[in-house]
Amino acid sequence: MARAAASLPGMRNAIGGRIRALVGSGSVDLSRPPGDPGLFGPGSMAWRVHADFSAMMIGGVSALLLQMLHPLALAGVWDHSDFRRDRLGRLRRTAQFIALTTFGSTASANAAINRVRTIHERVTGALPDGTPYSASDPALLTWVHVAEVDSFLRAYVRYREPGLSGAEQDRYLAETAMIAERLGARDVPKSRREVESYFRDIRPALSFDERTRDVAAALLASGPDALTTSALAIVTPAAIDLLPPWAAVLHGRTPPAISRPAIRLGARGMSNVLRWALRR
Repeated sequence: MARAAASLPGMRNAIGGRIRALVGSGSVDLSRPPGDPGLFGPGSMAWRVHADFSAMMIGGVSALLLQMLHPLALAGVWDHSDFRRDRLGRLRRTAQFIALTTFGSTASANAAINRVRTIHERVTGALPDGTPYSASDPALLTWVHVAEVDSFLRAYVRYREPGLSGAEQDRYLAETAMIAERLGARDVPKSRREVESYFRDIRPALSFDERTRDVAAALLASGPDALTTSALAIVTPAAIDLLPPWAAVLHGRTPPAISRPAIRLGARGMSNVLRWALRR
């Protein structure tokens, strides 16, 4: 019994260390000068939601599945990203951006935003039918942002704090809209009602084709090691289950109703383990 208890700190450190290495958190400086709360501050809803790693992981995968349904967003990934070969690298860079803009100093957050804006300026091209696209397009930036924060919020409510009030959820959306606007987005929804209206309006522009299928398959493939593969076996169905029903239909991945309780139970169990491993 004593030996098992003694091994718990080692197990906790091993799991926590592996997760931090996976998302690259050790390479991000989140220190802040005295008196600098960053862009949001400890009392913000952004800190509260983004601090839960397991919900962010499930919500992040779900957000990518949602984002790729927009042909212009998909084209940027297809033409300019190594996502199909290095999805973990792409996920790591996204996680670092969110960490810096949420928890980092004001200077670090501003620098991260400026870097992304510079990258976006170089991401241009055309769809197979000749329709031009640009990652700096304000409307496209709004789509990417809304798909992301809506997924983060729904994952947090489902797996961390089911009793989160409607006012608190709206405050999260209003706070995080600032990052999208700083990146160049316009007319960013700032409440759950506005998000619902936005999705209703944009759905006719969304689609699923062979390129969407390829990128989704790359996202949902097994991991490079046993631990990552085991985690993805839980995260993937939970992320699909989190999709809005119309998005799941487009992907052809609607989970059977009978499997949803098991999916959510597994995700809650994983979340408890990750919170224990990452607690400081």
